[in-house]
Amino acid sequence: MFKKPKIDKHHFYLIFPNIFDFKGGIQVYSIFLLKALQNLYPEGEYNVFLKYDKHNLRRPQNLQFLTSTIFHYFGDLPRLLQPILFATKIILSAIFIRPTVVISTHVNYAIACYVLKLLTGTPYWVVAHGLEVWDIQNNVTKLALKKADKIVSVSNYTRHRLLEDISIDSDKIVILPNTFDANKFKINPKPPYLLERYNLTSEQPVILTVTRMGRMAKYKGYDQILQALIKVRLHIPNVRFILAGKGDDLPRINALVSSLNLQDCVTIAGFIPDEELCAYYNLCDVFALPSKGEGFGIVYLEALACGKPVLAGNGDGSIDPLAEGELGCLVHPDNVEEIADNLIQILQGNCSNPVVYQAEYLQKRTIEAFDFSHFNATLAKLISGH
Repeated sequence: MFKKPKIDKHHFYLIFPNIFDFKGGIQVYSIFLLKALQNLYPEGEYNVFLKYDKHNLRRPQNLQFLTSTIFHYFGDLPRLLQPILFATKIILSAIFIRPTVVISTHVNYAIACYVLKLLTGTPYWVVAHGLEVWDIQNNVTKLALKKADKIVSVSNYTRHRLLEDISIDSDKIVILPNTFDANKFKINPKPPYLLERYNLTSEQPVILTVTRMGRMAKYKGYDQILQALIKVRLHIPNVRFILAGKGDDLPRINALVSSLNLQDCVTIAGFIPDEELCAYYNLCDVFALPSKGEGFGIVYLEALACGKPVLAGNGDGSIDPLAEGELGCLVHPDNVEEIADNLIQILQGNCSNPVVYQAEYLQKRTIEAFDFSHFNATLAKLISGH
């Protein structure tokens, strides 16, 4: 065991899957975590290890970090060698640099953190999001989680799942929920340019889903919405469903739309750039993502901050942003009939939860609980040990 040197200032080792070439929940959380740490410790040093990002990637201009941030890219490595070289570089460099703490935002890197702790005593945290920690089969990964100094869960739901699945000291599992930039999401009328783009009228009911559409992401529930549309359009003939996002499941989705004969009421919008997200939320009359695999779901926060009714699944981390149904409509994610009936009720103005129509209240509650300033404050308490 190496003797740990005295620490004069904070030096963070951050292990992320990627943050520049893909935008998913883990990537967004990782970015907010790095920003929050740099707000709290502007004099600190930061080594950020990115497993899948490449050196020559163009960074988005809106992602600005402290000059003391050193990024290490591993996306150019041969896929077979990538895992071992990634872990080896982290461990070897940390033996000499001795970071204050190592924080991994994916459980897959917990083993490398554990090895480093065995060698140097360096404490480590692991962020637990959703599916990746709900049913861990690898015993070494389970051991690495148990030996972590902190497991940072993004939701109460994931915390409960971890406590059920793995015998971990409950005091180790703390909650640092997902966050969002409230300044980017406002309550506005339907944007005329999007009405024109999609040939819609301002009175036309619009259902919106923003999600990843990968072959491994069918748990997101967009199939169930498409099937529910058959009944919804019987009651609301001019309804339009806008499905936004990208992924390798698009060919199958397009085929499903055709087989259900929904081409005239479904629009596959593709990827939405950040600068247009708020406009899309304001375009819709209900945001629907009846998922059964969300660790949390940042999109719910964004939709609520725009004052929109939200329909989500009742069996995953979606219940956290919706305050266990207080701020939206929770449905069984596999029950197409229930999804259809609730969409009809919401769009017809007779939802059983009238709060979904109180736009300012939805926005206020969401900002109070999940704004980035709240994330900052909670992180500061976790680091200080309070």
